[in-house]
Amino acid sequence: MKKSLYVLSVALLVLAACGRNSDTSVESLIAQGNLEALKAHKKELVDQQAALNASLKQLDSAIEAKEGVGKIPLVSTLKIEPARFDHFLELQGDVRTKQNILLYPEMAGTLIKVLVKEGDQVRQGQLLARIDDGGMASGLEQLRTQAALAETTFERQKRLWEQNIGSEIQYLQAKTNFEATQNSVSQAEAQLAKTTIRAPFGGIIDDVMLDQGSTVNPAAGMPVFRLVNLGEMYVSIDVPESYLESVSPGKEVHIYLPVLGDSIQTRVRQAGNYINPTNRSFSVEVPVPNQSGRVKPNLTARVRINDYTNEKALLIPPTVISENADGEQYVYIAVEIGENRIGKAQKRVITTGKSQGNDVEVLSGIEPGDHIITEGARRIREGQQIEISEGI
Repeated sequence: MKKSLYVLSVALLVLAACGRNSDTSVESLIAQGNLEALKAHKKELVDQQAALNASLKQLDSAIEAKEGVGKIPLVSTLKIEPARFDHFLELQGDVRTKQNILLYPEMAGTLIKVLVKEGDQVRQGQLLARIDDGGMASGLEQLRTQAALAETTFERQKRLWEQNIGSEIQYLQAKTNFEATQNSVSQAEAQLAKTTIRAPFGGIIDDVMLDQGSTVNPAAGMPVFRLVNLGEMYVSIDVPESYLESVSPGKEVHIYLPVLGDSIQTRVRQAGNYINPTNRSFSVEVPVPNQSGRVKPNLTARVRINDYTNEKALLIPPTVISENADGEQYVYIAVEIGENRIGKAQKRVITTGKSQGNDVEVLSGIEPGDHIITEGARRIREGQQIEISEGI
């Protein structure tokens, strides 16, 4: 220390002496008016000043290093511990239902009865409407009467034949007549059934498109009802082909419905095996529970699919990562930490993986238990002494 101060004093005395001598010399040079001499003397003084500034800077650094009087930067650290890391693929999809159909008439005629209205809850097989049958019901009753008579005749002829009474041809004629009338009844019943419209599954009548008294015709392609089942809802998503291996049935999914403000947790039900050549994606179905009935078809849904999980990931905030001229990412860690919370900064080049929110996965470069410098990392350099904030 004494030696450093002595050197500094000598440098200052030399500077002062040079200043006095230079003042006299400058005055005489100006009086002489020699331009080349003035420029040469100016350059000499500038060089002397640069040399003295360099010496002063070296003295300051030496004094700080020897006596520790320099200001030690204050930093905060984060101790790295393995933690579960979930990465989510964020996409957008539409809510759909596989039970959303239009009901068409199967026979032409007049719509003589509409038994439901919009919003009605119906069960599977329930009668929704009737079409004028044009007398087919009466014809069916006649056929049923004929079938009953044919059955009675056949039973009697069968008993006689079993007792060896009567001819075989009489028995066969009675049997054929009975079977023919049964087939006629079945055909008439099937034809008459086309004059009714029934619910193929349970659901809600979403729309009644034709009023009672309207004329219907299958050839016209005009539906009568729209039937929707809101219990079997799902979200359909197009997922890029690069995620084919990571998005599979059973993966965790978070669904957000902006219109309703609802969030739903579910899992992938089905992942398609066909890549659409148009957009290089495959289809994924995610079931949507809908006990309340609030979720409607064609609602927009924001979907987050868990495509990657690491149970023991090393996570750091993205704000602590810097990049050097070679494109390498690095962080500073605190090492050699003493009881007075004074340590040293050490640079570590890292390799990062996936990121999610405020977490970046580090694949190499740091180890569990390392103290990553968070606040103050931009103000330090390799090997510099640092003071760690209390309580961090």
